[in-house]
Amino acid sequence: MAGTGGRRAQPRPQWRRHLGRVIASRPASVLIYFAVMFAIIATALKGAEAMGYNWQWYRIPRYFYDVTEGGIVLGEIPWGLVGTIALSATAFLLATVIGLIVALLRLSDLIVGRWVAQGFLEIVRNSPLLVLLYVFYYVFGPIFGLDRYSASVLCLAVFHGALISEIFRAGINAVAKGQWEAADAIGMTRWQVYRYIVLPQSVRFMLPPMTGEVVNMIKSSAIVSVIAVAELTTIGRNIISDTYMSFEIWFTIAAVYMVVTLIISTGATLLERRYTVRD
Repeated sequence: MAGTGGRRAQPRPQWRRHLGRVIASRPASVLIYFAVMFAIIATALKGAEAMGYNWQWYRIPRYFYDVTEGGIVLGEIPWGLVGTIALSATAFLLATVIGLIVALLRLSDLIVGRWVAQGFLEIVRNSPLLVLLYVFYYVFGPIFGLDRYSASVLCLAVFHGALISEIFRAGINAVAKGQWEAADAIGMTRWQVYRYIVLPQSVRFMLPPMTGEVVNMIKSSAIVSVIAVAELTTIGRNIISDTYMSFEIWFTIAAVYMVVTLIISTGATLLERRYTVRD
């Protein structure tokens, strides 16, 4: 370009385009992920070595399983994982119900319903999860007779229900307006529209963020260890108090969480492909 010194944008060199495709490929992503994890673990090991920490990895297997005369017996960590999955699954199912109700209230024509839903969202989203847990256990617990487990489930369900409601609302709003108009034209009720047209079509829009919420639910469940609910993190803390193997136990617990979340993410990816719209 003449006069002002402007220059035509030059195409990227071939090697840069090729490098970008390689980095974006799945094998390269996996390698980068493991390289980062290796760097983190190496840094932690070096720090522990500088403190003169005595590693005792040989003691870890007994917390996964033990061989007795009657056969193989599961250790404390697998039972803690079962507790985490049960807690997370129960809380997530309840959170899904809460999220759907709140989303439908926000999308309804009822002014009071919209106000209630909006107030619920503002209170929950602007409150730290730990504070909500204390409120449910130390305030609502004595009033309604909630034990530790029930208070934990309700707290996680309410907190994540507020987030899931936004996922439902976004998924419902993503359905084309013409679908609503066509349903009204054939005389379908609002319930029938949601059941047969809107919700089935919105699934493909909601799957990715819902997968994120499942993973977040599993990670958030660790916070209930502060009120001594039996789950993976609580088991880890108990083992550390007995053995003082802080590094080994926390590395092991983190690895278990990572494996579980990777399995969930992989399963969700396969499910997303099933619901992908193909031309």
